[in-house]
Amino acid sequence: MTFSAIVPFGGFTGWVFLNRTGEAQREAFAASGQVAREVDQFRADFGSIETPEDLVNNRAALSVALGAFGLQDDIDNRFFIQRILDEGTEAPDALANLLSDTRYIELATAFDFSNPDIRSEAFMDRIASAYLEQSFEVSVGNQNEEFRLALNLQRSFGELADRPVSEDTKWFSIMGNPPLRKVFETALSLPSSFGGLPIDDQLNILKDRAASAFGTDNVSELGTAEKQEDIVQRFLLQAQVAQTVTASSGSVALQLLQASNTGRLF
Repeated sequence: MTFSAIVPFGGFTGWVFLNRTGEAQREAFAASGQVAREVDQFRADFGSIETPEDLVNNRAALSVALGAFGLQDDIDNRFFIQRILDEGTEAPDALANLLSDTRYIELATAFDFSNPDIRSEAFMDRIASAYLEQSFEVSVGNQNEEFRLALNLQRSFGELADRPVSEDTKWFSIMGNPPLRKVFETALSLPSSFGGLPIDDQLNILKDRAASAFGTDNVSELGTAEKQEDIVQRFLLQAQVAQTVTASSGSVALQLLQASNTGRLF
């Protein structure tokens, strides 16, 4: 039996509860039957997997490999994933480099079968740990998608912020990571049409909005624990506001429909 994350209520109060109980919940989740079996199976099988083709032909191992990067929905796209892994990331025209979602670059970099480190216990530990964390986030998301996105930011954003690259490159990485992008777009009250703007315009707007909302557009500064909590709080608040507006709009529409059916308006 798989342990399901406990999320008794939403909003910031629910987020505080999840953070307070998160460590104990993660331990229970990791020890639950199905998840533990999946990780054990990956460890047992991976020693005999030598090529991308071997990996995509082993569904159990592929499930853990993809899940470690939040790409579990690609489990049936075997040809696509094999091409990602076969081409790697060195060539500028490699498929992973052409996709807007940077998680494919992370997947191809990790599962580079020419790298001898891929055979180490440390590598399997890292993949297993990432898979467990991502799977726990999925369990949380089954009850509250905003909390799942907030957990993802809490787990991954600090590492991105510390990368030795330019600040604009970090912003492009945020834009290329769908979960992180969703958090920032929601926290900064950006419309659904935002993604249709030219990429440089998106960058400038994100930086301007971040500076206004958080006091800085420097990703390294936004990666601190204090700033991350500010981002999460604003994200949860804006998500709740959007849900309230949607519910209110639906209520008004229902009233209008009912009034039209009775021949009167309010």
